[in-house]
Amino acid sequence: MLLLKETSEAGGEAREAGFHQMTSTTQSDAFEIFCRNCTQIISADELRAKLAENRPLRVKLGVDPTAPDIHLGHTVALTKLRQFQEAGHQAILIIGDFTALIGDPSGRSATRPHLTYEEVMSHALTYQDQAFKILDREQTRIVFNGEWFRSMSFEEVLRLNSRVTLQQLLQREDFKSRIDRSHPIRLHEIQYPIMQGWDSVQIQADIELGGNDQLFNILVGRDLQKEEGMPQQVAMLLPLLEGLDGTQKMSKSLGNAVGVTEAPENMFGKLLSIPDSVMGRYYELLLCESLPAHLHPMQAKKDLAFRIVARYHSTAEAKRALEDFDLRFSKRDLQHADLPTYSPEENTRDIVSIVMNAYGQCFGIIKSRSEVRRLIEQGSIRWQGEKITDTKTQLETSATGVLKLDKTHAVRLE
Repeated sequence: MLLLKETSEAGGEAREAGFHQMTSTTQSDAFEIFCRNCTQIISADELRAKLAENRPLRVKLGVDPTAPDIHLGHTVALTKLRQFQEAGHQAILIIGDFTALIGDPSGRSATRPHLTYEEVMSHALTYQDQAFKILDREQTRIVFNGEWFRSMSFEEVLRLNSRVTLQQLLQREDFKSRIDRSHPIRLHEIQYPIMQGWDSVQIQADIELGGNDQLFNILVGRDLQKEEGMPQQVAMLLPLLEGLDGTQKMSKSLGNAVGVTEAPENMFGKLLSIPDSVMGRYYELLLCESLPAHLHPMQAKKDLAFRIVARYHSTAEAKRALEDFDLRFSKRDLQHADLPTYSPEENTRDIVSIVMNAYGQCFGIIKSRSEVRRLIEQGSIRWQGEKITDTKTQLETSATGVLKLDKTHAVRLE
């Protein structure tokens, strides 16, 4: 079933009235806010010109519900969309029920696995609910791109494809890299940027938001709009947030993500585990603030974790998560703390496997055996308060107690 949520007429009138109340000074300030954290804008002059038209702009963000959950990496673009929304512009969230059947090849070294339409639509429901933790539900227009792709004839598909050359598409770095490594590129993947570009034509987007890896797709949209005789959308590219490992982009499939609906204590603990080297990025991209120079790194992480948990849960939940952390680690009272429990598999008693599996099952953090060995050799692992430094340690089958994994994670072994 096609789901389409249009902003009410009354809501549109209210937004229009609120927009025209903005002063020229406010518009200038808004330009600076809109540009903050953007890595590239095509072009800033075009953005200024559109803002000078003194009308609500149609600001597009497309998401493909290839998984049921939104993580903090997704919130970077959603927050930027909310900034436009608060300035009186029209936020349009494109749910790619058709593009998700392909899967965006941007930044991918292999073809994405196929999803059924039923899976996509199931994911779409949770995507919307979670997106509205950031966006104003009443002032957001939700559009499913199946609205236009479902009704297209094969002749119309051929005509649309004729507007883009194979040479253009194969200039994409991800496609070129796959060709160089003799990795296959399926023909349906080549359709993706054309479809994303056609979305912009259909909603007459003034601005499209996307991650750094979306430049090619957004430029296709600009080209198609020009061919249709429309003003071209402004491309506003945002950085990709690093995951908990501090190196690769945040991704649930990489096991380095923090979901916006994760339990408060898990969210708090994960944020405390991020490397100091990316703290500035987290402050800038998630809080739109600079990292306070005077704060100790651990205090800065606590403050970040507290504010993120409060944002997606509540202040009361954030206080409980902070108090639980202080009880477990600052006061060293792990025996009486509310720890997640982990039961090793019957024949798994070696410390490396136990620690590796405890990270994954209790906290969703993927650690390799080599990473776990380093933690053990560095003295980070403690069993019942005593350091374990021998990577060949075997725990007794009947052993129960507290296993401390690092400075911010511990489990109760059963």
